Amino acid sequence: MQDGKLDEVLRIARQKGYFWPSYEIYGGVSGFYTLGPMGVILSQDIKELWRSMFIRPFGFLEVDSPSIMPYRALKASGHVDNFKDPMAECRSCKAKFRADHLLKDAGINAPESASAEELEAMLNDNSVKCPSCGASSWSVRPFLTMFETNIGPYEGSRGFLRPETAQGIFVEFRDLYEINRKRLPMGVAQIGKGFRNEISPRQSVIRLREFHMMELELFMDPQDEGAPEPPSNVKIPILHEAARESGQPELISPAEALSKGILKSKWLAYFMYLSFRFVQALGVPPDRQRFYEKIKGERAHYSAQTFDHEVYLDDLGWVEVAGLAYRTDYDLSSHSRESGVDLYAEERRVLSTRKSVRLIVDELRKRDNWQELARLKPEIREDGVYLGEVRLRDSEYKIIEEVEKEEVRKFVPHVVEPSYGLDRLMLVSLYYAVSEREGRRLLSLPRPLLAGVVGVLPLVSNDDMIRKAREVAESLAASGFTVIFDEKGYIGKRYARLDEAGVPFAVTVDGQTVEDNTVTVRERDTWKQERVNASELSRYLRERGSPGLELTRH
Repeated sequence: MQDGKLDEVLRIARQKGYFWPSYEIYGGVSGFYTLGPMGVILSQDIKELWRSMFIRPFGFLEVDSPSIMPYRALKASGHVDNFKDPMAECRSCKAKFRADHLLKDAGINAPESASAEELEAMLNDNSVKCPSCGASSWSVRPFLTMFETNIGPYEGSRGFLRPETAQGIFVEFRDLYEINRKRLPMGVAQIGKGFRNEISPRQSVIRLREFHMMELELFMDPQDEGAPEPPSNVKIPILHEAARESGQPELISPAEALSKGILKSKWLAYFMYLSFRFVQALGVPPDRQRFYEKIKGERAHYSAQTFDHEVYLDDLGWVEVAGLAYRTDYDLSSHSRESGVDLYAEERRVLSTRKSVRLIVDELRKRDNWQELARLKPEIREDGVYLGEVRLRDSEYKIIEEVEKEEVRKFVPHVVEPSYGLDRLMLVSLYYAVSEREGRRLLSLPRPLLAGVVGVLPLVSNDDMIRKAREVAESLAASGFTVIFDEKGYIGKRYARLDEAGVPFAVTVDGQTVEDNTVTVRERDTWKQERVNASELSRYLRERGSPGLELTRH
């Protein structure tokens, strides 16, 4: 175990402008973090990588819905009744904490399915002390973890900040289905903020009250999912229900897990494979990932099967970065009942058709006996179309096929959802990027991340060199790069600052640049340097910064 690595990551995150606790000049407010300049870039790069793997290859849709939802919508979805955590209140000092967190900190494992009454008994029976006053008498009750507000000036117009972006997709299904020309499967993604009124936020960005989410809702026909074939040559670690007793994940391909009935949906199998590759592309090794199945009593109220995609951090153990859930038709059916609007899809099956022949008169007139032929009724035979015993040329007729009888099957689509916590993914990427080289700290982020960031450094601080360096920086900025310009201090220290910030390339302008317009490009991870003409610099950096990932659909 690398004790203190998380503290080092958080130090770098603050100093280099990734993220830090918000409102510190007012003493801070738990559960809120600010993304700095580098954090904004990193988050955007992770979003783009996610889009390139989960959205674009399939032609899926993306939406952006409001962050505030009316009471009725979240009542229908089950969140008003179920989105609750167990809150323990010290009977002595009235301090409040999450009951399961208190037990865990005391070395007592409470099942996720435990009721408030059971957790209260566990706290009192084990004399768990209050972190604030040291007393050991507790009461526990469910606490609704949604931020409530009032929509407009009228009483009774209750609303909530959304706890997930998914409901903003479900309530718009009817329009989205029409926009997609009533085709299934249909994927709809949303990237935005979620809000959860945590009782006791902790572990930096692991548990926040305001957080960034990337969610995809895949609508499908349960009788014909239309999913890609999950690969059989890639094995992923799945700690499924049967394996949880041993605590050892089964290394198994998604295809085999599907065939054995471990997974209930083909899309779920495929998304688990894709999720494994996505998190690996963020720098997490395969042996530090697993899919943990939530059993009955642990799953969310809407889920028939859920797997948490977890990443191992030495300081914290297994940390959830994504949830992959088979939501069945729960959400659409619930919103249909509450709103009175049918949210269904249609499958049209043609039972029989009728064929007729339309003569192309201008072509038929080219025959000498066309008037005689035109009086006859066209007949469709196996080898062609005839007028009497005369077989017509292809150019002389057109066969019209009309639906005579069809059957329309109406059904509520089922949904498979991969949902990601972007803040946690940022932390995980930074955590696995921290390394050392010859006593220096490096942030070796995978190349898809920060590929558009470059440092520009004049070798020494003189007017001519600074002027030329600014010309190079302006040219790169015009090409779409984010440029960090640094002219102060010894060049080695400036390299070190960029390395620790995770900037993949440093461009140095020196005396030779003024003579022949070439610059030195230094690579962060290897420290190798190459001379490049400044006119070719933008193309050179884009080629070196490309992901190099196979992101095509399998």
